[in-house]
Amino acid sequence: MSDRPDFQPSTLVIHSNRSYENQSNSILFPIHQTATYIHESVGVTKGYGYSRGANPTVNALEQAIAAVEGTLHALCFRSGMAAITTLCFALLKAGDHVILSDVIYGGTTRLFHQVLKNFDIQYTYADTSDTESVRQAIRPNTRLIFIETPANPTLKLSDIEAISTLAHSYENILVAVDNTFLTPLLQNCLALGADISMLSTTKYIDGHNATIGGSLATHDEVITERLRFVRKIIGTIQAPFDAWLALQGIKTLPARLAIHCDHAAQVATWLEQHPRVVKVYYPGLDSFPQKALAERQQKAFGGMLSFELDATTEQSLRFMEALKLCTCAESLGSVETLITNPATASHCDIPLELRERLGISDRLIRLSVGLEAPKDLIQDFEQAFAAVFGDAR
Repeated sequence: MSDRPDFQPSTLVIHSNRSYENQSNSILFPIHQTATYIHESVGVTKGYGYSRGANPTVNALEQAIAAVEGTLHALCFRSGMAAITTLCFALLKAGDHVILSDVIYGGTTRLFHQVLKNFDIQYTYADTSDTESVRQAIRPNTRLIFIETPANPTLKLSDIEAISTLAHSYENILVAVDNTFLTPLLQNCLALGADISMLSTTKYIDGHNATIGGSLATHDEVITERLRFVRKIIGTIQAPFDAWLALQGIKTLPARLAIHCDHAAQVATWLEQHPRVVKVYYPGLDSFPQKALAERQQKAFGGMLSFELDATTEQSLRFMEALKLCTCAESLGSVETLITNPATASHCDIPLELRERLGISDRLIRLSVGLEAPKDLIQDFEQAFAAVFGDAR
């Protein structure tokens, strides 16, 4: 838990658990770009022996993330996928069963389908927006329910509190939440009952497309130490330079999130009213079927949205390519507005029939709304509509 829990988020990310470098009193914690550390005497260190196990700069970022998660400790990893992989190797064994959200990041799907199944780790998908569907998916060997809410890319929500209550009614089932789209500042999944919070720190924590990283946080000290041990063994700790950059990004996280949310709401509202748009997925819209759940478990609606045009797949892709201000790139949560087509990017390995059933059509466009002025973003959409369709219809 933070040593100053009364701080507001904007103060918390700057000052809570703040570490200084004592030799020079540098206001920025330095980059400890080192592989190893001098022993003060045989077997005696200052807490660091080898950077595969721990590093002061990485530890400083871990303290900052722990502060926003509301935990004693957090652990940082080379990437979000490194965090999920370490989680699975630390907590699961051959024969164990995992329940996954049916709409989930494509990299998570690939991890289970192409890697973990070779270690006899079993998994099934469930519609985690329906708690009864999760109940029906539980087996005697179920050990983990891994949900992503809001889900990538349709923003479908899962009731974290209800699923956690269900899981904990069994003896050995843990709940982990991929909270990348919102971060703990907009959705504290641990406070809602989940056991483990996972973030791709590449996204909103960094916020500037400068690093690759991931984190795990839990209130359970036994789980924390197991994760720490496995991370050291398989070498998935975050690099010091990436940690240092993320340390700078997290200081502006609350301010950035407020702008992301405001701009996304404006863009989503405009898109929904456009005659060329047939569907907008954004939890802040009255048309979003789970808006009430979003209002209950989230502090805001986030900066992510998806939409479909009244157009063919070819026209939809041409529309994306016609955009000049919105950048076509894989990732999200940065100051730049990023746009992508999940069917050809993050979810390209999922068969068309399954994608269509999950709402991830070839025409679906995902938008990470950045910090540019909404008026300028809307003008960019307008010129792209004109370029592809000739007029606004």
